Amino acid sequence: MEKREVDVIIPTFRPDEGLVTLLELLEQQTLAPGRIIIINTKDNKGKLFFEKQQLTKRFSLVELYHISPEQFDHGKTRDLGVGYSEAPFFLCMTQDAVPKDNKLLEELWKSFEDPKVAVAYGRQLPRKGADVLESYTREFNYPAVSGIKSKADLQRLGIKTYFCSNVCAMYRRSIYNSLGGFIKKTIFNEDMIYAAAAIQAGYKIQYQAAAEVIHSHHYTGLQQLRRNFDLGVSQADHPQIFAKLPSEKEGKRLVAGTINYLRQKKKSYLIPLFFYQSGCKYLGYRLGKAYKALPKGWIKKLSMNPNYWQ
Repeated sequence: MEKREVDVIIPTFRPDEGLVTLLELLEQQTLAPGRIIIINTKDNKGKLFFEKQQLTKRFSLVELYHISPEQFDHGKTRDLGVGYSEAPFFLCMTQDAVPKDNKLLEELWKSFEDPKVAVAYGRQLPRKGADVLESYTREFNYPAVSGIKSKADLQRLGIKTYFCSNVCAMYRRSIYNSLGGFIKKTIFNEDMIYAAAAIQAGYKIQYQAAAEVIHSHHYTGLQQLRRNFDLGVSQADHPQIFAKLPSEKEGKRLVAGTINYLRQKKKSYLIPLFFYQSGCKYLGYRLGKAYKALPKGWIKKLSMNPNYWQ
């Protein structure tokens, strides 16, 4: 197995004190990262934050690089961070996720004892105060039991075989390099696109439930629509991955599971809200899948990433 060395790569945009908390917790890990590489998308608010916080002085492991909004891409920006690293393993995280404890890197790194594991992603737990719908979605996507996925699981798991999240995912560099890394132009889903390539090449994806981060959102219906629009666009642009394994079946499982969960928790009064949110998600997803037929003015308004369409 390669050396026990891990760098951390974090794309940022308008960070807040949550990033400081993340950096503090990363420096306390039992498996200490070698470097923490931040790729920041510049704007005035972010500039003031970095000037005030002086992160490179406060945190000896931090290296800070800036890009313009026009340069940002979910795949290319992370690949840029990987290019600044030389460690045999690297951990991709987002600025709004924080480790639950000091064993996050240690638990993820254990996954690579199997030489066929290309990437290991962690469990996401809801933030304190997260609503019941968001909490169940985290439980649905990130259960308490670990698992490993390979090409043999495609018939059983379908699209879930490729599921992976760069909110917290560690990669083996040697395989990453051999597969060409993250796709360099994508609106979304760079993690699943990479995972699909790894699975198709005969490698494995590890879900490591013992590696836990706190991460959840409170999206409005419109935000859900726009996020799922981008999801639909990414699937439309990569039919070689997603066309044979449609996502609708997994979506139906989530709907059925959420309704049962709400009933068990005696919160059936939330079912109408859940149907509204689900409708927003599905409408956004279907519009994204059909984005090539939409007026150009609609596309930028519907997308969470308008700069992608420049």
